[in-house]
Amino acid sequence: MVYRGKDKPLVQIDLADDQGKAFIPSYTSLDQIRGTVTITTPVETKIDQVQIGFEGVCKTFVEKVATSSPTHGRTEAFQNFLRLGQPIQEADYPADRIAKAGETYTFPFIFVVPEELLPQVCGGHETDDVVHEAHKIPPPTLGDPMTAVWGKSMMDDMAPDMAKVAYGIRTKVSGGRDSNGKHMVIGEAVKKIRFIPAIPEHPPLVVMEGKDDDYRLRQEKKIKKGTLQGKLGTLVMESVQPPSLRLHPPSRKTCYAISTTASIFLRFDPATADAEPPRLGMLVTKLKVGTFFSSKALMQIPKRSNDFHYSNTQSLYVDSLQLSSRCVSAVQWNKQTSGSLPRRESGGSTLSNPSLTFVEPSSTYREELPYYIARIFVPVTLPEKAEGNNSNKLFVPTFHACLLSRVYVLHFYLSCHTPGASIMDPSIHIKIPIQVSADPNPDARPTISEDEAQAIARRQQPAETPGPLPPRPTYEEATGSVPPSPVSPGFEFAAGWRGAAGDGAARSTESLGLPDYAVHTTGRLTVSSTATRFS
Repeated sequence: MVYRGKDKPLVQIDLADDQGKAFIPSYTSLDQIRGTVTITTPVETKIDQVQIGFEGVCKTFVEKVATSSPTHGRTEAFQNFLRLGQPIQEADYPADRIAKAGETYTFPFIFVVPEELLPQVCGGHETDDVVHEAHKIPPPTLGDPMTAVWGKSMMDDMAPDMAKVAYGIRTKVSGGRDSNGKHMVIGEAVKKIRFIPAIPEHPPLVVMEGKDDDYRLRQEKKIKKGTLQGKLGTLVMESVQPPSLRLHPPSRKTCYAISTTASIFLRFDPATADAEPPRLGMLVTKLKVGTFFSSKALMQIPKRSNDFHYSNTQSLYVDSLQLSSRCVSAVQWNKQTSGSLPRRESGGSTLSNPSLTFVEPSSTYREELPYYIARIFVPVTLPEKAEGNNSNKLFVPTFHACLLSRVYVLHFYLSCHTPGASIMDPSIHIKIPIQVSADPNPDARPTISEDEAQAIARRQQPAETPGPLPPRPTYEEATGSVPPSPVSPGFEFAAGWRGAAGDGAARSTESLGLPDYAVHTTGRLTVSSTATRFS
């Protein structure tokens, strides 16, 4: 029987927690999603099956680039990376699976948002363990304007239309079969939710000097005294990756801003002994938001934006926003003499860590001349919507999934003023990686089964205290010839084995129950054990 119009069952999904009152419910890792599904049947309806699931999907597409002909097309990719099902008790179904007219039936559900996905979700295409571990983290909700909200305000998560990650509770009600023998869906409902995974702060990136165009931790700039005048010296600007910007869990409503502090190190190597360092001007801070997406599985973590340009299977979308602009003319230069600070050894790469305290000399540095150093602390605050802030930007953590990634880069632009007249003040620019992490819900706890709880309790029990040690043997000095010692009656070096003296016939390894070769498979790990037979 086919139900149409007002005869179709009415399916409604309601959440039982405080999130049920929110315009778009928001959750993080290990949060519990509780609720009920109510089915109201206007007419007598046969219900064969009710399916309640928590799903996560990712969809991307890339427009094909035509260089010689006006052709147009796209490549698409779809991945259902998460699917959790709610078992339905037989007692929850109506009697004989026949729903009466005008009756309402309730089916409760509970889901725990996992911290990691199953290892086989990505198909094992990753090139190394780092990529595999990154792809196991569920990606955040992205690219769906209906879930990018703050309260009841629509927000911009700075994602392109070509990349989308969505989560939701999906319910399907089946009744009867079609001509092919398949169950017919007579009612369904979907409730979207917003998911922000709990992602900790990762170690700083290793930036290869001269090879990573997307990042530049250090830059040198030759400064002139003025237009058509001689050289004043060389200005060096360097920084390191600052601590991550930590997002709050969705369940915690906080009023303080999400911020961190970046350190900028300056050095000026004068061209002559009487040359003074330039006066600093404005420092502008911008945040570049990059979304890498692909229509095929990514084999590695995106590192170079140039690799995603002019490709038919992968692309890049970049958004930019200015965070601050401040005058730093009050920063004082400190004069240093040659040898006052040790020179830091330089390798092929720069580890962006906060331990940098000394800037290496520039390429024009002369040891017989003094140099000048300075340091600037720059507050970095996300322009999220809050009280008194009308920004419409919504941030998600830095992540790397099978089909898309999100990264953030800080850009610092520093201008300075030279003593002589100049048409344009010189400026210097560096690009620093920064991570956006997400704090977990402190009230969330992983759920474990009764067997797992018993195993944990057994491991936490203190070990048994051993008994007293046997007395130490005594030895007497012997004189003359010493007869050979007989083999101890408790051991026999032969094909068999026996215990204490008088144990009777020897027992072979077969009687001990040891297999020649045994394989135990636990997940992806294969453990092998071999029994050695003496002969």
